[in-house]
Amino acid sequence: MAQEAEKLQYADMLQTGTHASSDAGEATTGNGQGRSADKTMEEIIAGLAEQFPQTQAEYQKKPVYRVVKRVFDFVVSLLALIALSPLFLVIVLLVRRESHGPAIYKHQRVGRNGKPLNLYKFRSMYNDDRPLEEIFTKEQMEQYRREFKVDDDPRITKIGKFLRRTSIDELPQLVNILKGELSLVGPRPITEDETLFFGEKRALYLGAIPGLTGYWQVSGRGSGDTTYQTGRRQELELYYVTHASIGFDIKILFSTVSAVVKGDGAR
Repeated sequence: MAQEAEKLQYADMLQTGTHASSDAGEATTGNGQGRSADKTMEEIIAGLAEQFPQTQAEYQKKPVYRVVKRVFDFVVSLLALIALSPLFLVIVLLVRRESHGPAIYKHQRVGRNGKPLNLYKFRSMYNDDRPLEEIFTKEQMEQYRREFKVDDDPRITKIGKFLRRTSIDELPQLVNILKGELSLVGPRPITEDETLFFGEKRALYLGAIPGLTGYWQVSGRGSGDTTYQTGRRQELELYYVTHASIGFDIKILFSTVSAVVKGDGAR
């Protein structure tokens, strides 16, 4: 199957040290340190271990922060679900009107401490059971294997483009937040395959509860420099995990609102 082939490719890329380059020439980490723009994935992963020596246990030493964060998440998600319920109904009708299938679907990601997480989202794509190789062009397939997404994805519906651009497609994740599986702010919930890009820092990354929004999302997630291949995405995510605080979360929430208003969501 295509998924199995992709897993083998990701593993092969990590083992062989495929080069990862950045068009920006040089990027800086969240704490301002610079790094080379042309490194192998093996070198990038090794660099993460040096740059982020913290362990998962250190993140767990913030009990007050975690309690305040959970109470805030619960109250906000509950009120938001009540207030947005009419909007949810309208979106469900629009999605089902354009294409057949359920309006909300579950996508399995890796949650906190490696536990399986079923992430809720409004469906923004047509139901198409064909292999990805039959849907994407060769260039799109190569991009998908690198970044787990493609530009101008032909599977996205018309209403889906709007939902993604405004990030409304992610509103059902308020249910995940209410259940305590997700937080308003945190590292991006990723797939099992993607955890390979964090090397030995996988446990550190997964030690924090994933979020609806996060530092990577508000730091240019759509740019070519904030990818796994440049190592910048890993740096941004781990920087948040190792510097998480109430103040940092509030700053990210305000930045998220600004991005949504400007329509800078996923394409």
